[in-house]
Amino acid sequence: MADKVYRKDKLGEQRTALDRNRRKIYATQTVCALCGQPVDMSLRYPHPMSKTVDHIIPIARGGHPSDLANLQLAHLACNLAKSDSIAPPTCPKKARAVSNRNLPQ
Repeated sequence: MADKVYRKDKLGEQRTALDRNRRKIYATQTVCALCGQPVDMSLRYPHPMSKTVDHIIPIARGGHPSDLANLQLAHLACNLAKSDSIAPPTCPKKARAVSNRNLPQ
């Protein structure tokens, strides 16, 4: 039977460091780094606006799994929308409505 391969942030000292840094982020940051809106710390998973820690450079793209400089506070929905991309997604809250009056002629 083949051994399972785990991500670096799931086991061992990387997991311990990630948990420690997650607590630091929750204690010091209050605004979602992806959309710029405040994060309600009382909301719990699976609420879409609950707090989560986002990897600035995703682990799948070579980012460090537990380095504090690679972690930021985000809403769960914003983090899921970002997925494994490096650039933050366009936030629907910040998007301007386009009416047919502004279309090119």
